[in-house]
Amino acid sequence: MLRYIRELEFQTICSYIKEGSSVLDLGCGECELLERLIKNKNVKGQGIEIDEKKIYKCVERGVPVLHEDIEYGLPDYKNKSFDYIVLQQSLSEVVKQPEKVIEEALRVGKKVIISFSNFAHYKARFQIFFKGKTPVTPSLPYSWYDTPNLHFLSISDFIDYCKERKIKIEKANFLGFKKRVYLFPNFFALVGIFMISKD
Repeated sequence: MLRYIRELEFQTICSYIKEGSSVLDLGCGECELLERLIKNKNVKGQGIEIDEKKIYKCVERGVPVLHEDIEYGLPDYKNKSFDYIVLQQSLSEVVKQPEKVIEEALRVGKKVIISFSNFAHYKARFQIFFKGKTPVTPSLPYSWYDTPNLHFLSISDFIDYCKERKIKIEKANFLGFKKRVYLFPNFFALVGIFMISKD
């Protein structure tokens, strides 16, 4: 993903999170987001990551991180034990059983923030339709043989998923090339960012 889209994604997620809150970042990568939240918003942060090399980077940053598989790591956490659970791109790139992880995230967190690349962006659609090939876009920059993406969902897919399961969408933002998208996000947005909750 291009750096400017990633930066806008970070800024948007940080804007969702209140100062001094508790945050559990599932699939935290190298803890860039958590480091920023701890420094700028004084959050109590905890990351979970399965890749050992990325964990070393988290430790270098001084961010608390556990070496766990997020698909099996949440049963040890009490209900609503964190203010926010974050799944930044990990839902589409890391998680094999997204429904199970979302349910657990909604149980453990008061609010869940999920971001993902929008597979229905117009460039992806055109590449499939006119070229008949797996799309490569700024938010989906990989070829079919080296992509980390396991699930190719769209913004509309995720909204429908939330409606069907009575999950409340509290906030949603959509990112395009260097700016936010307000009209027809399923067509024009490269990334969708949602804050969801469930009673």
